[in-house]
Formats: sequence, structure tokens, C-alpha cells
Amino acid sequence: MGGQACVFYGAAQVSKDVDFLILADPANLASLRRALESLAAERIAVPPFDPEALHRGHAVHFRCRCPQANGLRIDVMSTLRGLPSFEDLWSRRTVITHRSGEEFDLLCVPDLVAAKKTQRSKDWPVIELLVDIHYEENKEKPTPEFIRFWLMEARSPEQLVQLAARFAAEAAELASRRPLLVAAAAGDLRQLRAALAEEMALEQESDRIYWEPLKSELEAWRRSESQARD
Repeated sequence: MGGQACVFYGAAQVSKDVDFLILADPANLASLRRALESLAAERIAVPPFDPEALHRGHAVHFRCRCPQANGLRIDVMSTLRGLPSFEDLWSRRTVITHRSGEEFDLLCVPDLVAAKKTQRSKDWPVIELLVDIHYEENKEKPTPEFIRFWLMEARSPEQLVQLAARFAAEAAELASRRPLLVAAAAGDLRQLRAALAEEMALEQESDRIYWEPLKSELEAWRRSESQARD
């Protein structure tokens, strides 16, 4: 669900960890604990590894110590801001099969784009690239779902102008949900750039607000663990 998923899609992003979205039910958590034990993975930060923390939106962080994956960091979450339940995300996942026959389950591109709308500036060029790649791979057979995705998520002013011209009726219909499509239809690149910057700033602020109470909980856990060690 993070940088490694972007690598699979061709939107390479340097990442020193692997992020997993998991189903936080008892049976699955028990399986995950066994997998982490096989990797000699230790929790390296708060919060605790329990369903309540995961359901509240926290990420739990581990560091692998087994020889084959020594130093690898693994982050697990079960809830993502602005995205539906794990079951819904799983039902529309992308499955990529390696030539060895091994399968990899990834967030589908639209869900990965939504997950990348964070406070981190480095995530936003990746969003643009993910949408560009999705368009190039599917532009010859555009479905209504794909067209909505491109028009609602494209972040290149030039591409938005092209999309609004190609899918004029759909752009007009979606303009009430994404007003910058009006500027795209008019070919106003200057206004588009300003609107895209404002859109990004609003999403970053929403992400900051989402994490603010969770950060307070993390601080409380840190104090509690520190006192327990003392």
C-alpha cells in the first residue's frame, strides 16, 4: 500500500520499508504474529500491536532482525484516511503474478492515489505519475469508471486540458465536484496550476487534522512506556 506498491505499478518511489494494509481480526493477527516471528521482527515504536490501535488508524512499526531481511522495516495498518473498509479495498485490489508464480496483492491504483494524499510533499508527484501511467495503459479502452478517475485525480495541468477536451461531457458533469475542470475545459493553465496547488494544500491540511489526535495518543503511549521502563 506504499512505496513498494508504486514500484509494482511503475511509479518507482525510493522506500526503505514495506507498508501493509491488513485485516485486523483475531485469526489474521495471529497469522501475522507468526510471520513477524519468523522474520525476528521487533516492534520499534509506539503504538502497541493490538487491534484497538490499528482500528483507530495507527500504524505499528517493526524492524526485522533475521539474516535474510536484517534491518528491513515493516509498517502495518488496518485503516486509511478517506478510504473504505479493508474488505472493500480487498475486493477491488490488483493482483500481480510474478514469473515465479508468486502473487502480490496491491491496493488498486485509485485507492493507492487516495492513500498517497498525505502531508508529505514527496507523495504528490507520485500521485501524478500513477494517474499518468493508468491513463497510458487504459486510454484506448476508457471505461466510465476510468474516465471519472482520470478527471477527478489527474494533477498535470496539460493532461487535465487534454482530458477535458477528450471527455467534454464527463468533465462538465464532474465540474461541480472538482471545480478546476472548468479551467481545464477553457485551457487556462495558469488558473489550473493555482487550483491544483490549493487542492493539494487542502488535502494536506485534512491529513494534518486527521493525525493530530492520533499523535496525541502516541505521546501518551510513549510516556506510559517510558514510565514502565523506569
